[in-house]
Amino acid sequence: MDSIPHPHPDAHLQQQTLELTILMPCLNEAETLAACIREAQDYLARSGVAGEVVVADNGSTDGSQAIAESLGARVVPIPERGYGAALRGGIAAARGRFVIMGDSDNSYDFANLDAFVEALRGGADLVMGNRFQGGIEKGAMPVLHRYLGNPVLSFLGRLFFRVPTGDFHCGLRGFSRQRILDLKLATPGMEFASEMVVRAALEGYRITEVPTRLRPDGRSRPPHLRTWRDGWRHLRFLLFHSPRWLFLYPGLVLAGAGALLSGLLFPGPLQLAGVTLDLHSLIAGCLAVLVGLQAVCFAVISKQIGVRRGYLPPPRRALDRWLLGVNLEAGLVVAALLILAGGAGMLAKLAGWAGGGFGDIDDPASLRVFLVSATGLVAGIQLAFTAFLASIMQAALPPGPPTGR
Repeated sequence: MDSIPHPHPDAHLQQQTLELTILMPCLNEAETLAACIREAQDYLARSGVAGEVVVADNGSTDGSQAIAESLGARVVPIPERGYGAALRGGIAAARGRFVIMGDSDNSYDFANLDAFVEALRGGADLVMGNRFQGGIEKGAMPVLHRYLGNPVLSFLGRLFFRVPTGDFHCGLRGFSRQRILDLKLATPGMEFASEMVVRAALEGYRITEVPTRLRPDGRSRPPHLRTWRDGWRHLRFLLFHSPRWLFLYPGLVLAGAGALLSGLLFPGPLQLAGVTLDLHSLIAGCLAVLVGLQAVCFAVISKQIGVRRGYLPPPRRALDRWLLGVNLEAGLVVAALLILAGGAGMLAKLAGWAGGGFGDIDDPASLRVFLVSATGLVAGIQLAFTAFLASIMQAALPPGPPTGR
């Protein structure tokens, strides 16, 4: 049974009169929930924005639900556990055209949401808060998060997905409710924060950011966030959704460097900065070519699977169209050429070795030809298997639902 609540039958009518839902996920936040709700309600009263405060309760056992209801907030019970599950349920139940979400631990400033609302009214699909611009109070963010985790993950988000934000994981953010529902977000845990931004960026949504202030967590217990576990889950999510950076670019660099090194050493030893590079370096170059080629093959397969399953958008860039357009026949043609060339070189050298009675090989040139030929042969076999695997995956996986627009 679907554990995410569906919108009320009258939700469409109510959404015509409500502009904003302020959404707070909650799991045993009795210490701080009241302060957050009052602050959000004060903002609505001061600004004149027609809105509501919704608490997406994830199974609290400390009376958080009663506190929220006593203050006039609407409580939406979410049986499925997890930060992402709570937010998905809250967004589905929201009655506002826009949603601004933020944790109910009193660390975010719900009293100053004007910049978020103005950006949403101006046409932004997703508005991210930036705590580094708005100010981080003393003790509000652990040193490891402030100087390593957030900067690194934010940098990777900008690099992988061209997201114009300096605080990729700020929990205070606003968005068009319908646009986010269109993304069909699915992750139940903390990586939901990454999924929202990544999927919005991949779909070409208009993303902007505004400064926001971060205060120390008001709870006496430890936060739900687990630094290393959740940090890894965020990083893993970023990598899964960027085959180019996970496989393609490293593979091209590795294969290119290996091919360059092999090409320089194929004629003979190379003197470089007083060091002689010879057969062992040629072997390393050939291995780099094979490993790099395998990474490129992984990029092709993962891109094709991602698009067919619907968690990656249809290709817009020429490079992505190339990855998606590789088919069985084209792959087999290239594979056959490599296998024939490599096999011919190996057979020629094996014939010469047999003619010498399979004794010691004193001619280094023969070893060089054999190594390069063997690399071509193995590369061709890799490509042939990859072409078949990609074809099988395409046949086995039906096209996924269209993502976003």
